[in-house]
Amino acid sequence: MTTDRLEGYRARIQAELDQVVAYWLKHSHDKVYGGFFTCLAKDGKIYDELKYVWLQGRQVWMYCRLYRTMDRFHLPEILEAAKSGGEFLRRFAWVPSAGSTGKCAFCLTRDGQPVKVQRTIFSECFYVMAMDELSRVTGDEEMQAHAESVMDQLVHWVRVDPSGLGQPQLSGDRPVNSMAVPMMLLCLVEQLGEGRPGVAEKYSEVGSWCVQQILQHVQRDGNAILENVSTDGKELPGCQGRLQNPGHALEAGWFLLQYAAGRGDQELKKVAVDKFLELSFKAGWDPEHGGLLYFLDADGHCPTQLEWSMKLWWPHCEALVAFLMAYSQTKEPGLLDRFTQVYDYTFSHFPDAEHGEWFGYLDRRGSVELNFKGGPFKGFFHVPRCLFLCEKLLDALLAETRSS
Repeated sequence: MTTDRLEGYRARIQAELDQVVAYWLKHSHDKVYGGFFTCLAKDGKIYDELKYVWLQGRQVWMYCRLYRTMDRFHLPEILEAAKSGGEFLRRFAWVPSAGSTGKCAFCLTRDGQPVKVQRTIFSECFYVMAMDELSRVTGDEEMQAHAESVMDQLVHWVRVDPSGLGQPQLSGDRPVNSMAVPMMLLCLVEQLGEGRPGVAEKYSEVGSWCVQQILQHVQRDGNAILENVSTDGKELPGCQGRLQNPGHALEAGWFLLQYAAGRGDQELKKVAVDKFLELSFKAGWDPEHGGLLYFLDADGHCPTQLEWSMKLWWPHCEALVAFLMAYSQTKEPGLLDRFTQVYDYTFSHFPDAEHGEWFGYLDRRGSVELNFKGGPFKGFFHVPRCLFLCEKLLDALLAETRSS
């Protein structure tokens, strides 16, 4: 029975990945200036030509990962698109800044002129992911070294001196450990170190630091995962301190599972499953309408984020990966049941049978609220990454069941 379930999941997920890739190959490539359009209507029409750097980087990474690791996507058109995106990023992403090495823009015009710079690290993080993965399919050692140099700058900004981010510390603004920052750095540690023992050793201490920073978000005697804590690991006052983001916690959970598996750390695996997966899922699942709520307040107050009750594509993607990865590592039937629960909701609400790809934004009852397929925050990343990882996990699980 379990094998039949897994085969059914795999067939649907493989077909879904094929059509999602086809959608972006058809609609998103800018053949004039290079790079990708990401503001795509439900039928693929371009409704805004702005190019968001983090989405450019994500698409380059995703194309390269598919090209490198899945035979059916080892296609010249995918490689050429990835190269085009990488060239666009190298030429235009970096904006000079007085007194520093500059920063990546948040968004660019179609032809690469900078429009906006954010005082965060995330555009740079996805730039690193893109350059490192592209270097793996092209064999460009200079590009790989460049990715490392940007990673070193990121670590400096986060751990030594944030002034290059353009964030002056105001007297009433308490320093915060936001879970997104160590999560992203841990993702980059895993990316850069994959198959490269020397690079993995170089960033091993950074990886350990990231894990400890993430674990500080387990609060209230282990009964809550909070999105923001103080830099010494204490709960913050007010709405900021009580904020919970179940999708983010689930994503952190599978990052920790991946890290733990690579190091044989059983204790960390247990914390990842018990706290970041199970605890966050139970807090975030909507018992009335199904699906994961976007934001929660740990004390039960109404969150101040206007979109708190919406059901977004990416938390459900993270939940699918998290529970399937946890099941693959533990073989606990309850974790496969959790995956099934998320799978049933996700595949009955987000995919668009008419035009392909997924809607990203549902209301609390599960109806489509925003019907575009790509925008400033949704691109070619969370959906294909989820489907790609789940297909890989299912392949491995099915291979185990057939050999046993």
